[in-house]
Amino acid sequence: MTRYLLAGGGTAGHVNPLLAVADRIVVREPDAVILVLGTAEGLESRLVPARGYELLVVPRLPFPRRPNLEILLFPVRFAHLVAQIRGLVREHRIDVVVGFGGYVSAPAYLAARREKVAIAIHEANARPGMANRLGARLTRFVGTAFRSARLPHARFVGMPLRQEIESLDRPIVRREALAFFGLSPARPTLLVTGGSQGAKHVNETVYAAAATIIGAGWQILHVTGERSELPPTELANYVMVPYCDRMDLALAAADLAVARAGAATVSEFSALGVPAVYVPLAIGNGEQQHNARDVVAAGGALIVENAVFTPQWILDRLVPLLEDRALIAGMAARTLSVGVLDGADRMVDLVGDALASTVGLST
Repeated sequence: MTRYLLAGGGTAGHVNPLLAVADRIVVREPDAVILVLGTAEGLESRLVPARGYELLVVPRLPFPRRPNLEILLFPVRFAHLVAQIRGLVREHRIDVVVGFGGYVSAPAYLAARREKVAIAIHEANARPGMANRLGARLTRFVGTAFRSARLPHARFVGMPLRQEIESLDRPIVRREALAFFGLSPARPTLLVTGGSQGAKHVNETVYAAAATIIGAGWQILHVTGERSELPPTELANYVMVPYCDRMDLALAAADLAVARAGAATVSEFSALGVPAVYVPLAIGNGEQQHNARDVVAAGGALIVENAVFTPQWILDRLVPLLEDRALIAGMAARTLSVGVLDGADRMVDLVGDALASTVGLST
C-alpha cells in the first residue's frame, strides 16, 4: 500500500490537476492512502474535502516581494514550515510527495528531500513558478503540461484533466449540448469565457460586438462569470449565463472560443480540438502569454493582447475568421495535434517512476 502526499493549492490551476491525479491513483490503486497538503485560505480547503480526500493544513507563507520586515522573518518561518511538514511526512509514513506548485510545494519538496522520500512534480504553466523551479532541482521526475515549459528534467505529460473532459466525445454530445443551452443546431457556436470569475474586458468587448458576430452567421454562448455586471441582452442567438457547471457541454457546443489563456483552459481546448482566440491576462509571471504559445505555433489558435481586443478588432480580424469555416476546421485539427487527453495517466506513470527508481532523489 503506497502512501501519497499531494502538495499544492491556492488556485484552481493547482488544485484541479492535483485532484485529477488523486482520482486516477485511486482507480489504479484502490488501497492507496492519499493525503493532500494545503492551506486554510486556498481553494483546496473546500475542494479537497468535497472530493473525499483528507487535507493536512499548514500555514500560508508567501515569499515576500518587497524588502520589509517580512523578508527578514521569512527564513525562520520557512524553516519552521519545512520542519512541520517533515513531521507530517514521518507521522503519515509518506512514500512519495507529488507537488503541483503553490505556496506549500516548495517546503514540501525540501521536507521530502530531507526525509529521503521520493519527489514528483507537475508544472501546469508554460512558464514555471518559483516553487517548481526549486523542486525540479531536487528530483528527476518533473512533468509539464506544455512542451515549451523549461525546467530541469522536464518530461511532457500534458494536463491531468477532469474525468468529464477526458471522456467527452464532442460530436456525440453536441446535440445534447445545444439543447441544454437553448442554442440553434443551424448556426456555429462561438464560446466566450473568462473563467469562473469572468473577464471584464473580454466580456464588455464581446457584448459590444455581439450583433456583428451574429451578423456573420454565428451564435454566441457567453459564460460571463458570476461577478459580471453586463445587462441582459435581447439579441437573438446570444445566450448569456453567469456560471456554467457543465463546461463539458459548453465545449461540446463550441466551434470556436474566445477566452483567457489559463493553463487549464488552453489544455482542455487543445485536448478536445476547440480552436480559440486567446486574450491573455498579464498576471503573475506572464504565464498566460506563454501558455498559448504551443497551440498558436501549431496554427490552432490566435493570440491578441488585451488592449488590442476591441470591437474594431472583432470586426477587422474575428469576423473574417468566422466567415472562413474551412480555416476554422483546419485550426481544430491542428489544435488536436498539440493537446493530450491522457495527462492524468501520464502523470501517474511519472509518479510511479519516482517511486520505483533508486535514484529518484538525485539531482
